[in-house]
Amino acid sequence: MRSRNPVFSRRGFSRDNGYAGFNTAPQAGGPAVGTQANPYGQQYGNPYAQNPYAQQDLQYGAPPQAPATTGRMTMDDVVLRTASTLGTLIVTAALAWALLPVDDAHLNRSYGIGFGAMIVGMVLALVQSFKRTATPALILSYAAFEGVFLGVVSSIVDNRIASGAAMQAVIGTMAVFAGVLVAYKAGWIRVNRRFYGFVMAAALGFLLLMTVNLLFAVFGGGDGLGFRSGPLGIFFGVVGIILGACFLALDFKQVEDGIAYGAPKNEAWLAAFGLTLTLVWIYMEFLRIIAILNSND
Repeated sequence: MRSRNPVFSRRGFSRDNGYAGFNTAPQAGGPAVGTQANPYGQQYGNPYAQNPYAQQDLQYGAPPQAPATTGRMTMDDVVLRTASTLGTLIVTAALAWALLPVDDAHLNRSYGIGFGAMIVGMVLALVQSFKRTATPALILSYAAFEGVFLGVVSSIVDNRIASGAAMQAVIGTMAVFAGVLVAYKAGWIRVNRRFYGFVMAAALGFLLLMTVNLLFAVFGGGDGLGFRSGPLGIFFGVVGIILGACFLALDFKQVEDGIAYGAPKNEAWLAAFGLTLTLVWIYMEFLRIIAILNSND
């Protein structure tokens, strides 16, 4: 099994590699990853064992501590790349909001552009997800197109359904991010194999239900099975936000372990990409709940 975020299923952020503490099975020729005898995986569980600095550090039973000049990913790298990715998304969202009006005369055109941007962004995200290395231009392009889509959708909800909805969704997303970060750093959330399995099972069930609902809506008309409207829509929106919070905890753990293992500096872009995907997920769930609560239907 792999992480929900496609970017973390790549080389350095994969559970299949015995990474992020999820693989505790004994490895051939050595003790299990995460045990006292092999606390940091060493050559048996460290996907970056070929990094000479990581090898040197691990010989002494300590996490990698080389300076940033060695070419390893640091927290500053992750923060900077995440800020760049989210900044691109926010700028294009603001431009779409300002330049693509959603009044009766322009709604169809603006919605069509937003929907097209969503498709392009989805394709770019899938392409990056299946690449073994990060491509900054691809990630920033995804953020740009996703920003156009979010700008149009947010403008529609804010101007035609619930005034102030976009700002409320932004505040809600920021609150979830801050809350999960504090809880994770304080040790209130323990990201282990059981947590990972529970979140992945819940996410799979959630996505299957939403897919079935979408198919019924497309071929049967209306709201499908009603999972995304009315009281059920609110319930599943809350479930989606909780899942997004769990994904954030997984993202934090994987970034933290990537730094400890000496991940290459370029993989900070993958971390930024994964965090952006999760934050977009949470934002859209908040926006959906607000729209449902303020719908006149």
